[in-house]
Amino acid sequence: MADFFEFEADFVDSLRCIPMQVRCKLDTCGIKLKLSDWNQITQAERKALVELPCTTQTDIQSYQEYLQQLILERTGTPAAKLPIESAPAWLNSATVPTSLQEKAQEINITLTPQKWAALTPLQRFALIKLSRPGHENQNFPKAMKEFNLF
Repeated sequence: MADFFEFEADFVDSLRCIPMQVRCKLDTCGIKLKLSDWNQITQAERKALVELPCTTQTDIQSYQEYLQQLILERTGTPAAKLPIESAPAWLNSATVPTSLQEKAQEINITLTPQKWAALTPLQRFALIKLSRPGHENQNFPKAMKEFNLF
């Protein structure tokens, strides 16, 4: 079953934007997917990208190959590659990233290690992505509330 967040509710039915679970898979398999590329693929292909597994090394390789082929077929150019982190921050339940802590403090929230550890890896991924400088941060407070962090 696909995990969508409440803060994604305005686009989940249409999948007009890339949901967090797909963004996490993109980071996991090392592919940068632009929204314009996402919009070139069919609704059925978007759903497949939501539902395909991307956890084991075999899954990750298959996901990457499927997505690379899909983007090449739809756009005529290969998808850009991203470096794959060997120890992504969202998988580290013991340490709250400093940049995330600073972003939380901007809205008067202290994110304790206990609260961080209680989040799922996908929730931690979402908070990290939503707190990045230069990112449209309108969903950050919504995510913090949805995850019962204030």
